[in-house]
Amino acid sequence: MPASEIVAQLCAHFAAATPCDERERESIQQFLAIAPTLEAPFDEHANDTHVTGSAIVVGKRGVVLHLHKRLNIWLQPGGHIEHGETPAQGALREAREETGLHVWHPDGGPVLVHLDVHPGPRGHTHLDVRYIVMADDADPAPGVDESQDAAWFAWDDAIAMADKGLVGALRVVRTYVR
Repeated sequence: MPASEIVAQLCAHFAAATPCDERERESIQQFLAIAPTLEAPFDEHANDTHVTGSAIVVGKRGVVLHLHKRLNIWLQPGGHIEHGETPAQGALREAREETGLHVWHPDGGPVLVHLDVHPGPRGHTHLDVRYIVMADDADPAPGVDESQDAAWFAWDDAIAMADKGLVGALRVVRTYVR
């Protein structure tokens, strides 16, 4: 599917979504204004602003967060989308790389639950689309090049320690998995 078609689907989703808080409301407005104008929306090298994919990894033990090795904040796994990937596929790959867990989308396919627009490294802006991703009940074992600080957290603990741009997403996802 062409990137422009995927962006159109994302725009339709977010145009119909009810934001969980003011930050997501502002992110949706930014996404709807910017994403359709990007010639290569998933290519981090084509533009300083691009779509990224993240995974809210959930399971019986709660939610998985990792301590970002450059930003030093607790976040969900996620990052840049590789050539030929959709944001949902990128979110799965990033979750596998950054946690070492066996992860998958829920039955019925990817569930898009949140959007956050935020500054990324090197002056970039990330239009971060976030999906619910399921994981086995195993301990995280991140790849050697990834942050080694990845762990399961109870929902209240994760919400208390997460980056402010993630808190709304965690509250939303928590209601899905109860």
